[in-house]
Amino acid sequence: MARVGIIMDPIADIKPYKDTSFRLALEAQARGHDLLYMELKDLFVNAGVAYGSVRSLAVTDRNTDFYTLGERETVKLGDIDMLIMRKDPPFDIEFVYATHILDLAQRDGALVANRPQSLRDCSEKLYTAWFPELIPATLVTRSAEQIRAFHAEHKNIILKPLDGMGGASIFKVSEDGGNLGVIIETLTAMGTRYAMAQEYLPAITDGDKRILIINGEPMPYSLARVPSAGETRGNLAAGGSGRPQPLSDSDWALARAIGPELKEKGLFLVGLDVIGDRITEINVTSPTCMREIEAAYSINIAAKFFEALEAELERK
Repeated sequence: MARVGIIMDPIADIKPYKDTSFRLALEAQARGHDLLYMELKDLFVNAGVAYGSVRSLAVTDRNTDFYTLGERETVKLGDIDMLIMRKDPPFDIEFVYATHILDLAQRDGALVANRPQSLRDCSEKLYTAWFPELIPATLVTRSAEQIRAFHAEHKNIILKPLDGMGGASIFKVSEDGGNLGVIIETLTAMGTRYAMAQEYLPAITDGDKRILIINGEPMPYSLARVPSAGETRGNLAAGGSGRPQPLSDSDWALARAIGPELKEKGLFLVGLDVIGDRITEINVTSPTCMREIEAAYSINIAAKFFEALEAELERK
C-alpha cells in the first residue's frame, strides 16, 4: 500500500464516465493505495520544502455522488509515495511553477508521474519537432510571412496555438487562403506569440488516433476520433465521435519508435496523436481516452500504469 497524491482540475467539474484522472483514482483505490487530492492552488513551498494542502479522496464508479473528500491537512509532498500530475492545459507559467514545486517533491523522495522536468521540456505540440521523420511538414513561428510561404507550398494547412487542448482554436486553411490573414493575426497575437502550421492530412477523415503509451510500451488499441460532418477536428471536445480500434502496423511502428525516448524521460503516461501514418502531437500533461478504450476491449490500461509506478517505487 502506498500514498498516492493526484493533482488535477476540480473534481466536481469532471465527467466521471470519460475522465482518465478519475479512472486512475479508481485504480489506485482498487489496488489498496491511499488517495490524496490536490489542485494546483494547493501546492506551496516553505523554507525550500514542497508542501500540499491535501484532502483524502474516496471514489465510486458512477456519474453522480462519485467522490468524497476528507478534512484538509498539510503534508510534505516528498513524503507521498507517488504524485500523479494531471492538470489540464493550458501550459502556462503557473503550470511551470507547479512543476518546479514537484521537482522539490521528487528531490525529497516522491515518485512524480510524469517527471516534472519532462513536463516542462516536452511541450505537447512542439515536442514533435524532435522526431522530424515521424511528423507531417510542420512550421513553428511568429512570422506571418513564413506562414504564408508555408501555405503557398502546401496549399491546405492546419494552424493552431501551441498551448491549447481539445481542438480549441485549430483552423484549416484551404488552397484559396480564405481568412488566412486574420487567423495568423489571431494565433500569433499580431506576431507576439508562436503558432504551429502543419500540412493538412486527408487521412483525418479516418480519425485522429489517440494511442496511449505506458512507460514506453504502446497499448494495443487506440481511439480514432472521427470529425463530425463539416468539421476537420476529430477531438471529442470539438464534437468528434470515438471509434476504438486495434493499432495498425504503422501505428505500432510510430509508437515503438518513440516509446524508448518517452520512457527515458520518465513519461509514464503519454497520448500519441496520429493521423494516417504521421504523429501530430505528443500529449504528456493529462492525456485522455483511457476509459473509452477500456470500455471497448478487455484491457486494464490504468493497471499497467500503476504496475509501472509500483515497479519504479520498488526499484527506488
